[in-house]
Amino acid sequence: MPRRIVIIGAHAAGVDAASAARKTDRTAEITLITDEKHPGYSRCGLPFVIGGHISSFSNLIVFPPAYFQMMKINLRTETKATAINTQNKTVDLQRKDGGSETIPYDSLIIATGASPFMPPIKGKEKQGIYSLRTLGDGEAIDQAVKNGAKTALVMGAGLIGLETAIGLQERGLQVTVVEMLPQVLPQMLDADMAKAIQEMLEQKGINIVVGKAVEEIVGAEKATGVVAGGQQYNADLVVSAFGVRANTQLAQNAGIALGDTKAIKTNARMETSIKDIYAVGDCAESVHIVTQKPALMQFGTVAVRHGKVAGINAAGGYALFTGVLGSSISRLYDTDVGSTGLTEGAAQRARIETITGTITSKTKADYYPGALPIKVKLVVEKESQKIIGAQIIGGEEVTQRINAISFAIQKQMTARELAKADTAYAPPVCETWEPLVLAAEMVLMKLR
Repeated sequence: MPRRIVIIGAHAAGVDAASAARKTDRTAEITLITDEKHPGYSRCGLPFVIGGHISSFSNLIVFPPAYFQMMKINLRTETKATAINTQNKTVDLQRKDGGSETIPYDSLIIATGASPFMPPIKGKEKQGIYSLRTLGDGEAIDQAVKNGAKTALVMGAGLIGLETAIGLQERGLQVTVVEMLPQVLPQMLDADMAKAIQEMLEQKGINIVVGKAVEEIVGAEKATGVVAGGQQYNADLVVSAFGVRANTQLAQNAGIALGDTKAIKTNARMETSIKDIYAVGDCAESVHIVTQKPALMQFGTVAVRHGKVAGINAAGGYALFTGVLGSSISRLYDTDVGSTGLTEGAAQRARIETITGTITSKTKADYYPGALPIKVKLVVEKESQKIIGAQIIGGEEVTQRINAISFAIQKQMTARELAKADTAYAPPVCETWEPLVLAAEMVLMKLR
């Protein structure tokens, strides 16, 4: 009898899990369940449709229906998983037509993702507070712009908040971003690096308010602004970008253990506390490669790697997930911003003593036309001299440098080894001295 694999959730983690399971077991019956209309679309692309860089939300659908037919995956859209019975190994489903059914599984993969988080702010129940998580959310914001919104207020200055703010500003709106913490991108950058990003955004015309928590969302029935730090900011369009929280209720109700991060606890094979049940993506915990402690990294790159490992294992193969560094990148206007590993602040919270090296250089030879600035910050563990993090801001060539440092951290490279790295050079593409090498030399100078 063929193996029955059921996957709850059909985005990055779920679809990749289904694909890996199919490649591992050609005969398995694979059922993929999502409560959304469209599976397998890119959430990361939503702000860039709002900004007009991508012409349509439908362009974000990465996996068309034909893909699931080709892979012989039984796709169930607009269907909600309501309960998991771990004794009988069944999942209860609620269909769009109101009908319900129960389906059996041999292996179950939970890829329930995450939902936008709204803190307990006065007025949070008001109409007209937008978030940006689904295609529907994106279409609703887009419609509000088309309906004549002239001003926008974004609550939260993380990556999604800033990307959404830029998208709205590119559509001609006056935009204010309010952040409780004293800097933008608090998870991604240290304050010294974030300052450059804030100044750039302000030069582009976005009003950035940091160090002020939103105390109230104002308006009669519909949100028309917020009060933050005792000051009122009015807007036609109010966007909540406080981040997301893992969707764990279904797993909790089934008796599946949560970890320290309040996401689903998993081992290196992405197995949960209950046999034959796996968890992947934004709802699943991982281990941080540097600290070796539980971590929750809600990135598409992590989701697809989780999915591949769980899909192989659920189909009878063997694969391990080696951990996360939180490598991330975005383009804000013409500036690329990236980070990997620990920031200086995160290292301090983990009680790791660090030395940092920061350098400002150019992306091409200084005399070559079009050379753009690039700033690199390396974070190094003081005693071992091992590289444990990096942040890079530049006009180009940031992604692969972040990837290179990610490799260096995973291979436990020291600042001394990086300072001696053999690198390439040609005037149209890079400087004689690679900025990563110069940053490593800065660290060594401090260590002396």
